[in-house]
Amino acid sequence: MQERTGIITFKGKPMTLLGPELKVGVKAPAFRVVDNGMAAVTLADFQGKVKIISAVPSLDTPVCDMETRRFNQEAVTLPDRVVVLTISMDLPFAQKRWCGAAGIDKVRTLSDYQERSFALAYGVLIKELQLLSRSIFVVDGTDIVRYIQHVKEVTTEPDYAAVLNAAKGLV
Repeated sequence: MQERTGIITFKGKPMTLLGPELKVGVKAPAFRVVDNGMAAVTLADFQGKVKIISAVPSLDTPVCDMETRRFNQEAVTLPDRVVVLTISMDLPFAQKRWCGAAGIDKVRTLSDYQERSFALAYGVLIKELQLLSRSIFVVDGTDIVRYIQHVKEVTTEPDYAAVLNAAKGLV
């Protein structure tokens, strides 16, 4: 398993990411995660759509909560061809509860707790915490990675404007 350092910190402490370093222009790796009802979801399920894939450590933390709420608000302004996916290691039951309490209805929350297939394929599994790093991938309708943002300090929010501009530029 490939280990990468120097990319992110958690509360100032350097962390190790497991998996490959994806580059813009590559084919997005396939993954299998589960939705809030425990049904399998794969990258292929969103064929033809522009995908904003937001990896977060846990929805039950303040920054992940703010980020997912913000993307839920922004999703209203995006064309129907754009889907926003938030992936974490949270159990599907916890994601469902959180979405209900937060009124999340535009973002699809997905769990990678079973196989870690997204985490390891996209190189965002934090070795020390066994959580996903705060990273965002924008993938076009033909499943090519068009934009990547690894948030340097896991406890800070991403650059929303850059993500949204990247997605809007593909529709």
